[in-house]
Amino acid sequence: MEPRAARLVVIAVAALVAVCAVLVTVSIVTKTSSAGQPGAGTTSGAEAAPLDPDAPVVAFYGDSYTLGTGASDPSKRWSSIISAERGWNEFNYCVNGLGFVNHRQSTPPDYGPEDGVSRSIAADPDILFVTMGLNDNFSMPDRAADIQSAIATDFQTLRTALPDTRIVVVEPFWYTDDRPGSVAQIIDWVQSEAAVIDADFVPGASHWIEGHPEWMASDGLHPNDAGYAEMALRMDESLRAIGL
Repeated sequence: MEPRAARLVVIAVAALVAVCAVLVTVSIVTKTSSAGQPGAGTTSGAEAAPLDPDAPVVAFYGDSYTLGTGASDPSKRWSSIISAERGWNEFNYCVNGLGFVNHRQSTPPDYGPEDGVSRSIAADPDILFVTMGLNDNFSMPDRAADIQSAIATDFQTLRTALPDTRIVVVEPFWYTDDRPGSVAQIIDWVQSEAAVIDADFVPGASHWIEGHPEWMASDGLHPNDAGYAEMALRMDESLRAIGL
């Protein structure tokens, strides 16, 4: 079996196992979202999808805004839209409520096998998107040092393990027109550490759905289909600007 095909088979099996685990969890656990925090539940992504062994493997490591919480179907989330348009094999390792310190399976650099960093590395992707930081605002300023350290450790770990992967770091999303000072602070840390590992950086994402309540789902925390469609358009423009 060709190395790429073998890699896709392994990833697909892992994704299927992850989906089964999520379904079992959902069947026995009542989801509890914390008020004011987008996606504080426990659902994660990584849906199994038809695989083209010749297409690029693209992994997404992020929070509910990349998982697609609030969309009517996973195919409506921005990551799936841009992947379909580009013919990418999408592997979505995103979790509701996830941050660099918030809702982590493990603490950097002691990564457990289910941590998004570990799963992203196991995918050995051609391209890796990192879309984190929104939920860490809810731990500011108390855990500022931990957040800054975790950003640096995550990025350095990913670059060391994936030297040939193109890493795209997206400015942390935000969900209200009101912006606490922590939003700009976390964006600055993320952008600075992205530069350290020579990753592409997509700016402006925290403003993409600003001022448009009609783009929000009924929970008031996440985008709806129209919101994700707008995010996909903005992401498409940004990716074209960096040659993707």
